[in-house]
Amino acid sequence: MKLTGPGPGAKAMTAQVQQTARAARAASERIALHVRETPLAFSAQFSAASGANVYFKQENLQYTGSFKLRGAFNRLLTLQEAERQAGCVAASSGNHGAALAFAMQKLGISGVIFVPENTSDVKVAAIRACGCEVRFFGTDGLDTEIHARDFAAAKGMYYVSPYNDAEVVAGQGSCGIEIVRQLPAVDAIFIAVGGGGLISGVGSVIREARPDALLFGCQPANSAVMYESLRAGRIVERPGKATLSDGTAGGIEAGAITFDLCRELVDEFVLVNELDIARAVCRYMDVEHQLIEGAAGVAIGGFLNVAERFAGQNIVILVCGANISRATLAKIIATPGT
Repeated sequence: MKLTGPGPGAKAMTAQVQQTARAARAASERIALHVRETPLAFSAQFSAASGANVYFKQENLQYTGSFKLRGAFNRLLTLQEAERQAGCVAASSGNHGAALAFAMQKLGISGVIFVPENTSDVKVAAIRACGCEVRFFGTDGLDTEIHARDFAAAKGMYYVSPYNDAEVVAGQGSCGIEIVRQLPAVDAIFIAVGGGGLISGVGSVIREARPDALLFGCQPANSAVMYESLRAGRIVERPGKATLSDGTAGGIEAGAITFDLCRELVDEFVLVNELDIARAVCRYMDVEHQLIEGAAGVAIGGFLNVAERFAGQNIVILVCGANISRATLAKIIATPGT
């Protein structure tokens, strides 16, 4: 699914991309004592099957089970003292909320996390385990975000966006700092996309360090709002269908900074159907013996759908999280063809 992107060859860095890369370097140092440097693990079986040299960046092993902890800590550590004292509010399908709750607990900050009504039980439990209040609102991530912003404004609290915040994006970019250090000769990276915070942060770092590397955005075909928005040239509203990738589902906030970053950075999108997501999750668990969530399956499935193009190249697949409910896992395992 190609868009008008930079493509291979020399790529100019816009001021926004340069600023994000600089901020990611600062974030990497700022949060180093609070997050885990996750492994970049070579996969012999995925490599043999695809003909590429496949590496998994295992953010499923991050504290709280996802990359979101990076952005959460960086945002909280850059707040003014008065903002910390006022407390924080977030909207989340689960991972951002769990990460923020964990970081707030460590830093002594109080807050409220709003989640959609269909959020998985395991993700809600993770938020509550950190002593943070959870409130339910809406059925689409965008509805929840709008409500949480309004709540924060009314209560005088600080709203922490899961993606529409430069310091959150910079925090996610610290993952890219690690990738560049662990595999300087990376040729292509596959990343699941929801609101675009992860691919914007990591992509800015990769563009600066290795401008010829290709950046693939992977989305579930049932909820591909960023892809549809970039194709339309503006952020659009699209009714999403149910997807195993709950971490990337939902709409995008109007004016999100990640829209322009994705437009500048993403070379190509791969849309992944539900069967391929399920197959990717099962295959990873069978081969790598680790639990992952549906959004991670989107990135793996995205690569597998185009793997024949990358024989002999160094490929990084960002395994973004491990937080999956028993019900969703049972559904995946029971899917015919997996």
